[in-house]
This record gives sequence, C-alpha cells and structure tokens, in this order.
Amino acid sequence: MLWARDPDLARQVNDHHVNERYLSGFELDPALRGTSDLAEAVGEADLVVMGVPSQGFRSALEEAAKHCRAWVPVMSLTKGLEQGSRLRMTQIINEVMPGHPAAVLTGPNLAKEILVGDAATSVIATPDPVVAQRLQETFHQRLFRVYVNPDVVGCEVAGALKNVIAIAAGICDGLELGRNARAALVTRGLAEISRLGVAMGGRAETFAGLAGLGDLVLTCTGVLSRNREVGVRLALGNSLDAVLADLGHVSEGVSSARAARDHARGRGIEMPITEAVCAVLFESRAPREAVQQLLARDPRRE
Repeated sequence: MLWARDPDLARQVNDHHVNERYLSGFELDPALRGTSDLAEAVGEADLVVMGVPSQGFRSALEEAAKHCRAWVPVMSLTKGLEQGSRLRMTQIINEVMPGHPAAVLTGPNLAKEILVGDAATSVIATPDPVVAQRLQETFHQRLFRVYVNPDVVGCEVAGALKNVIAIAAGICDGLELGRNARAALVTRGLAEISRLGVAMGGRAETFAGLAGLGDLVLTCTGVLSRNREVGVRLALGNSLDAVLADLGHVSEGVSSARAARDHARGRGIEMPITEAVCAVLFESRAPREAVQQLLARDPRRE
C-alpha cells in the first residue's frame, strides 16, 4: 500500500501501475495499491515505511500516528535533518510515536536501479536486535542484500550529510575541475561526515561502510543523484530557486546543509566543505570563489 498526497497519482498507480511524475517509463508491480487516504494506508499496516521528505516528515507522521495500531514499527527512508530542530528522522519518530520501534533503511540505493532489478545493498539500523532481524528478513531479496547495524545515529548522520557533500561534488563537476579534485573532495567530505558523526554519538566504523562511504561515493558520482545535479547546475550559473523548480524533486542536501553546519559549529568541529556549500546556497557565494577559498586554506596534517 503506497500513500500519495495527490489522489490522481494514487489512481494512476491503481489503474495503470505507473508513477509518471517520479518514475516515468517504469511499470510498477500490479500488487502495489495506491491511496491518498492516510488512514487507509496505515490503519492495518504491520510496518510503516516513511519515504516523506525531511521537511514534511513530522506533519505526515503526526497524521499517520492517529491511525496506526500499537507497537507497529516505523522505518525511515529519509536522508535528512529537520530544519529548526536539527533532529534526525528516528528522533522525530520517537517524539511523535513513542512506543513504536524506530528504524532507518539507508545505503547506496538509487530508486530507478532498484526498480529495474539491478543488484543493490542496504543497511537497516535499529537498536532492537529482534526488530532488526525481522526487518532484515522482510526486505532482504536475491538482488537486494540487506545488512543490519545497531548504530542508528551514525547511519542517519551519514545519510543526511552525504547529500551536502554531493552538492559540492556537483559543483566540482560543473566547473570541470577534474577527477583528481572530485576524488579529493569525496575523501575530505567523508572525513567531515565522520568527525561530526562520531561527535554526535555514531561509531567510526559506520562511516567506512555502506551507510557512509558507499552512499557517499554513489551520491557524489551517480548521474541520477539529485543532490549532485543541484551542484552541477549551480556551477553553471543557475539560481538555487530555478534549479529546484526545474528538477521538480526534493534535494535533501539543500534542506540539511544549515542543520549540519549548526551541529558542527555547536560542537566546535571544523567542516570547511559544508561551510562552503552553505555559502553558495544561502549567502550568494559564487561556486568558483567557494572552491578557491577551500584551496587557499592553510596546509595541515591529514
């Protein structure tokens, strides 16, 4: 059962087994049903999977909570931080639906590749090992390999911050700075993510795994990456408003950049790439100038 805000989209899923707005050209499984009624979507569910963008996550969850049965697990697919509160999505789940096991599914997963049946791997993070095992059994398939990890903080921080670094990687590609520069940016971006993630309570090894390095590499290099595409278009001289309007999709990196920067500043952690991305997004800094300022920083130990 798939919930859609737009009744026309729900009817499209039911009548034609397609989602032309987001997955044009792909046929959906006929067993998938769509509805614009959230009560119908979650009322009898044994598991609620939240694929709502981070800035609408809380409001959708508050409405869903009115109709969910007790104890039903809630798993987030959302890779972002809530603006204002700077909370991770499982923290919002715990606030809005206490008593419901909270989990996150993350990793290097492009929806269109999964839909056509290409091999992929993912990570489910939740603190309860019994819930983790049942979720793993539910989602693990022959071409979709699912691992479990108790480090919810590390997995969520990695998922949110890799989008910010991907915008920087897109800027690098849009300015045609070369593969050497992109490799350096991805590597130093991982160092930033790891520093902040560990300070927030994540485990260092998580950032070397699928939720960290794996997802970061994919998002920074994949042509289907929305966040990378935002960076490319900014580098080509487009305004942020024009880029977001043209793409027609949410860019979690834009939504989470400020929250990531504020987390870092509050902990005294240096994150120069994140700072540069925020300057381009919110302070009218020219992309090339932001890159030059990064390169002009004093040399230091790795």
